[in-house]
Amino acid sequence: MTVTIVGSQLGDEGKGGIVDVYGDTADVVVRYQGGDNAGHTVVRDGQEYKLSLVPSGAVRGKTNVLGNGCVVNPGTLFEELDALRERGLDPDVRVARRAHVIFPYHRVLDGIEEEIKSETDSEVGTTGRGIGPTYEDKAGRRGIRAGELADPEILRDRLEYVVPQKRALAEEVFGVEAGEAFDLEALYEEYSDYGRRLREEGMLVDAGAFLADRINDGAAVMFEGAQGTVLDIDHGNYPYVTSSNPTAGGAAVGAGVGPAVVGDGEVVGVVKAYLSRVGSGPMPTELAGVEGDTPGYDGDGDPAEEELADHIREAGGEYGTVTGRPRRVGWLDVPMLRHAARASGFTGLAVNHIDVLAGLDQVKVGHAYTLDGAERLTMPTTTERWADCEPTFRAFDGWPDVGPGREETVVVEDPV
Repeated sequence: MTVTIVGSQLGDEGKGGIVDVYGDTADVVVRYQGGDNAGHTVVRDGQEYKLSLVPSGAVRGKTNVLGNGCVVNPGTLFEELDALRERGLDPDVRVARRAHVIFPYHRVLDGIEEEIKSETDSEVGTTGRGIGPTYEDKAGRRGIRAGELADPEILRDRLEYVVPQKRALAEEVFGVEAGEAFDLEALYEEYSDYGRRLREEGMLVDAGAFLADRINDGAAVMFEGAQGTVLDIDHGNYPYVTSSNPTAGGAAVGAGVGPAVVGDGEVVGVVKAYLSRVGSGPMPTELAGVEGDTPGYDGDGDPAEEELADHIREAGGEYGTVTGRPRRVGWLDVPMLRHAARASGFTGLAVNHIDVLAGLDQVKVGHAYTLDGAERLTMPTTTERWADCEPTFRAFDGWPDVGPGREETVVVEDPV
């Protein structure tokens, strides 16, 4: 049995909580894309755990796999594992040998490129964790994979090839001084040590073969996506996207299993009852705005709308788990959900954070868009055209305050 958990919106939909609900029946939890830019919070036995790289199953005693579609920061990985052990847990985390590794120079270059883009208001709003540059190196065939950290000779060869290129990029193209992040010997020492620990702790696996064996043995496997559909590099609002595929198709590629393995299981789209977003890009159903992120917003909006946005932001804790910066908020965008359902083939939906909207006199939903005078029920293919869309809202009466605990989870099954 497999279940794939996919974000249906712009990330931050509460996927960790849904993984927690489904986690009781899963034997293996697999992260299939993304890196330590994917903050998620898991609650177990009243204890809250904030993770950015380690899969959510680590706090529930499951076997966890970072698939070949992930980009792995070993420093973050071991920091999170050590923190979990200090709290009395014994996390079992495996890392795909084919997963690519984030190096300090990736993070430095990420920050430089985003700063340059900000000068022309074209910044993506990255977390600066080096995710994009690492995927760039993967596609450019100059990346270094997790399995290669465990072989000192191969690691040195790879670093001797790529580090001079990165140093030249920093100094000659961007005009900045290349510091310790571009020091070949320092990188070799640090990452050789990571490789030793990965090897000695038995963490490195051929993810596809490992998962195939577990599935053949009858294990229940959960594929856990990071970010959301509209941040998918192929199906999202490019260029305001991440550098991987959070949609269900990415689960097969990023975990190393066949498409039928994912397709024969459940694919659950996780939906927040309203909408939130970190960074730039269109958001037709947005309430008010966030200065520096919302295109064209200067901080001077409608007072009533500003108050409502602030209420939702505070009630929902809409601040980035990784960055801490305020998220943009808005009403639920149904055209976006139709796009997400088609792209991933959802067999079910999980709706989160309904309690955040409790107590409001009226709740709105963006049912459709108006574009060029015509009704449109799904997202346009280009970001520019999406920005031209005007939402058509439906209004609903509010409801009283309710509890947000796990025991308030409501399951509705299709009677057909």
